[in-house]
Amino acid sequence: MMYHRTVRPKKSLGQHFLKDLSVAERIAQTLGDFPLLPVLEVGAGTGVLTQFLLREQRDLQVVELDAESVAYLEKHYPTLNGRILQQDFLKLNLADLYRQAFCVIGNYPYNISTQIFFKILEYKDLIPCCSGMIQKEVAERLTAKAGTKAYGIITVFLQAWYDIEYLFTVEPQVFDPPPKVRSAVIRLTRNRRTTLDCDEKLFRQVVKTAFNQRRKTMRNSLKSMLSKEHPLSQDPVFDKRPEQLTVDEFIALTQQISAAIAGQTE
Repeated sequence: MMYHRTVRPKKSLGQHFLKDLSVAERIAQTLGDFPLLPVLEVGAGTGVLTQFLLREQRDLQVVELDAESVAYLEKHYPTLNGRILQQDFLKLNLADLYRQAFCVIGNYPYNISTQIFFKILEYKDLIPCCSGMIQKEVAERLTAKAGTKAYGIITVFLQAWYDIEYLFTVEPQVFDPPPKVRSAVIRLTRNRRTTLDCDEKLFRQVVKTAFNQRRKTMRNSLKSMLSKEHPLSQDPVFDKRPEQLTVDEFIALTQQISAAIAGQTE
């Protein structure tokens, strides 16, 4: 087991290499409920997490954009040869890589972590579990409960399809170089929902429109979608602010707005 400082961390790629092997081992174990599924590691760096995934004999592929890191991985982890993708994870067609369910794990670059989770959402029917380390503030947003300040657009979108757990906090000193923020490890596990029972495109529009003016009541923030004179807007839910609505309430609201829009066009 090893950590080496022979690869230069690049600020442009948001690289902060984990050097605490015990933390890496704990992260590798977060996929324990899915021992038979293939694993895609995002941002393998110098393989600090990779070595533990290999030790568990996982069917593993890794994505790493940095050429210097790729060369290091090829030299020190020869069993990965042919299974290292030197590509931008955000541009990958994951359905081309996997025809069956797979898990995603990583010490995710903090500068694109939110984009990574939106990418996971695109492939939710292929990815039953995703875990890894991100900035603590982002982890708190993803796991936030309705009624809290951290609750927002990405919270609602992800929690509609995944149960999200905040597993543990990681301090800056276990990284090289230390980031200016604390980190956290989370796990997303696909819930049992197979459909939202509403127009998904409209659902996304309702959530985004509401949170774009999160200090306003739903009646005011959604007035571009539903006139304040419409009878539906007198429903008590419109007296709430967006962060007060649960995922199920957003789904129910979308159903109501969809029916109202349909009635206006008849």
